[in-house]
Amino acid sequence: MSTVEPIRNKEEIKRVENFLAHQSQRNLLLFTLGVNSGLRISDLLALNVGDVRKRTYIQLREKKTGKSKKFPINAKLRPMLDKFTLRRDFDEPLFLSAYQNRLNRVAAYAIIKKACESAGIEARIGIHTMRKTFGYHHYQKFKDLAILQKIFNHSSPQVTLRYICIEQDQIESSYSNFVL
Repeated sequence: MSTVEPIRNKEEIKRVENFLAHQSQRNLLLFTLGVNSGLRISDLLALNVGDVRKRTYIQLREKKTGKSKKFPINAKLRPMLDKFTLRRDFDEPLFLSAYQNRLNRVAAYAIIKKACESAGIEARIGIHTMRKTFGYHHYQKFKDLAILQKIFNHSSPQVTLRYICIEQDQIESSYSNFVL
């Protein structure tokens, strides 16, 4: 099994968002929340309307680690969440399937995979692509590996670098810039 990659190019992210905006508000929110929060798919899909509506923060207990996580809802997500949750019950799942059940991981993967393919993205796409995209761009902006390691609950900085594919980028760059 090959490792999935982040979407490194912000224009590609915009193309995915544009594709999803023409599909559905749910699919666009799923992707946008994923790349703006760094949450694992299991935590994204476990959110209920009440976890995000009329809140300034998202607070949850991570499924994988059991650790508590709290982070602010950014300016891009706030209006999307307000519109998406309007007139919905607080206790219903944030992301519903066509059958009004909680959206599952397989369906979420199909949504993200199709959107990325339609946007012409050649990277290896998987369900962790959203989380890795968050990490990659967070690192590029802040260059703070310690805070990103903490956000991801990783055991070491090396794990975080490898996870967001920075380690591989650095290796490839060193080879490209090395000539004897």
